[in-house]
Amino acid sequence: MMHPKPQSNSEEAEILAINALGFLAMDSERFQRFMDLSGLDVAAIRAGAANPAFLGGILDHLLADESLLLIFAEEQAMRPERIAQLRRKLPGAAVDF
Repeated sequence: MMHPKPQSNSEEAEILAINALGFLAMDSERFQRFMDLSGLDVAAIRAGAANPAFLGGILDHLLADESLLLIFAEEQAMRPERIAQLRRKLPGAAVDF
């Protein structure tokens, strides 16, 4: 019997960040706010979606807005603290989360 390969924390963090991007994109106001704050357009977001540092920025965006973080964490059935822990597994993380 084959067992699935466990994900590394960085893989889990990347998947979480991609889910977070989808979470933002599903609500036009949330997505527009992200674009306004980041200065990015849709093409730049698409291009950055495969970049671990960019994905870290997505999680930073959520971590900077507690109400948004709590909604996303609930949708993911995850503690907000776990999102902060996974953020540290991607490039560019601040040490004070």
